[in-house]
Amino acid sequence: MTLKMQGAQTSAEVGRRHGITGEAARQQLLKLHEDGLVTEERRSSGRGRPSTYWHLSEKGQARFPDTHAALTVDILRSISEVLGPEALDRVIAEREATTLAHYLDALSGCSGTRERLEKLAALRNAEGYMAQVEEGEDGALLLVENHCPICAAASVCQGFCRAEKAVFQNALGAGATIERDEHIVSGGRRCTYVVRETVA
Repeated sequence: MTLKMQGAQTSAEVGRRHGITGEAARQQLLKLHEDGLVTEERRSSGRGRPSTYWHLSEKGQARFPDTHAALTVDILRSISEVLGPEALDRVIAEREATTLAHYLDALSGCSGTRERLEKLAALRNAEGYMAQVEEGEDGALLLVENHCPICAAASVCQGFCRAEKAVFQNALGAGATIERDEHIVSGGRRCTYVVRETVA
């Protein structure tokens, strides 16, 4: 969970997060490595020995929910092949409208971009996206999603990702702009959205 949420970490960093020694963390990471759940990477930062950073492996990533990936992909392909790509676009548009209505209802009591974004992150977290809000540069806020439970579907049909960004923009309202920075489907470790308040 630490590697999923925080990205590559040294054993010392993992230890600090869990209140144990770096060596105790390293022993746990070695066990995960033996099970094929993590991989190691040597990084040189000037003089001295390179540091070892630990990443989740593909097998480790598979421990997190994938929302029945294979079935989802098959259904999407079938819709497109049997009913045509326009039908798939209509399905995505319907999902977008339903999701947006749910979010707008949940955010109706929120005031200000920060509060709306925090609520949106909580909603996404409940849906399995492991979402959180972070401070960005130049006063921007970041909506970070450390996991994509529909990644297989989004990989097959980019319409899901386009719809997601549009839903976020509409949910946050005219007082903010949102731009995607990192993108899991494009090879990123997480999906990151940069949110800035618009100047009236």
